[in-house]
Amino acid sequence: MRSFFISQPPKVSSMAFSTTSFTPLHDFSQARTNPITSPAFSFIKSSFASSKSTFFQPALSLQPSSNFPRLFVKHRSFSVYARAATEKTIYDFTVKDIDQKDVALNKFKGKVLLIVNVASRCGLTSSNYSELSRLYEKYKNQGLEILAFPCNQFGMQEPGSNQEIKQFACTRYKAEFPIFDKVDVNGPFTAPVYQFLKSSAGGFLGDLIKWNFEKFLVDKNGKVVERYPPTTSPFQIEKDIQRLLAA
Repeated sequence: MRSFFISQPPKVSSMAFSTTSFTPLHDFSQARTNPITSPAFSFIKSSFASSKSTFFQPALSLQPSSNFPRLFVKHRSFSVYARAATEKTIYDFTVKDIDQKDVALNKFKGKVLLIVNVASRCGLTSSNYSELSRLYEKYKNQGLEILAFPCNQFGMQEPGSNQEIKQFACTRYKAEFPIFDKVDVNGPFTAPVYQFLKSSAGGFLGDLIKWNFEKFLVDKNGKVVERYPPTTSPFQIEKDIQRLLAA
């Protein structure tokens, strides 16, 4: 039987600064099981499927994040894992906003972008939406844009219509940053913009988006400079955002 292993994509370039390690938002001390055999890890298999596919199976819904797999807690140094074949930038894509209108992402040229796949019924929803809104309010006039892409592929935790999602985010969390059409981020119907993001910054398990609220940081030139796991809070990215805004 052939051995199975996962390799990281080669480092093509590297930023000169690094983030400091962080204290997890929640207590992960109860997550003692091997993450590969833990029931909480079962969502990985189902996340390959599309929410539009007849083969999509809902993943085991995570309860409060004390059960979240320990392997997603650490995040890497602030460096690029870009593939040499990726010549495009984020500006080459056009997406639909929450109202189904086309948005050419080249409108964000010269901005620092934080791109997040969001969900309304996740254990990470409240903290992420609250912190994203506060970061946006603090840095929007300095050149930060936060782009939120709803996705229903993880535990089916974003089942609402676009208008329901919009009302939820804007009413409950006062979100003023752009929210886009619901997309797939894994599987055969992956949105082209997410194919680009994943090919530009491989992570653990390669291109697989692991859960709600995974984050990509894009510089003023439209290039992905870092990818953060779902358990990285927006506030923990603030110093990286500041550095890019100052560049």
